[in-house]
Amino acid sequence: MHVISVNAGKPERMNLGSRETTTGIRKHPVDGPVAIGRLGVAGDAVMDKRVHGGPDQAVYVFGGADYAWWSSELGESLAPGIFGENLTISDLESAECAIGDRFAVGNTVVLEVTAPRIPCATLATRMGDPQFIKRYRDAERPGLYARVIAEGTVQADDPVTLTPVDGERVTARELFRDNYAREHAALDLRRFLSVPLAERMRVAKQALLDKLAPAI
Repeated sequence: MHVISVNAGKPERMNLGSRETTTGIRKHPVDGPVAIGRLGVAGDAVMDKRVHGGPDQAVYVFGGADYAWWSSELGESLAPGIFGENLTISDLESAECAIGDRFAVGNTVVLEVTAPRIPCATLATRMGDPQFIKRYRDAERPGLYARVIAEGTVQADDPVTLTPVDGERVTARELFRDNYAREHAALDLRRFLSVPLAERMRVAKQALLDKLAPAI
């Protein structure tokens, strides 16, 4: 695998129905080496910090295999960054990765997978399709949030090595599906909580487990 592109976005206004918001979802490839620190890619805008960014969701990764699927599905060639990702990585099927899997990127950067991306109205507006959230859900190609284990610089064509987590494998697809499930099993939730989830998702899964506790 290798880095197809490193992508960053600037703040811009976007209309979400009758509401106007500021977003950094429109990301574009950046030339040359780009620094990646604890909170993500240098120069990349993170606007709504209640649900985006932070040390556990510092970098968003999308796969070349996912892009190939979407290009076929939509009948058009898609430029890197259109899904709002920071790193576009060749040959990657995002849904198959597990929480705790690590990517070594270039000579210095190490990322650890923490959560799948859950789509929102901003993505649908970015794609120009009000039904895109449903299409994204059905596709089960969520992309991956990651924390930064080792900081450094990355650039297009850098090699990427995937090291599977040594322990319980909870895949991005499992967590993505569970987000939309009408019922949740305590055994599954405990399993999800046993891996190094992003904090926002950990809090959500713990809340679901707490609701089940009286019936256990």
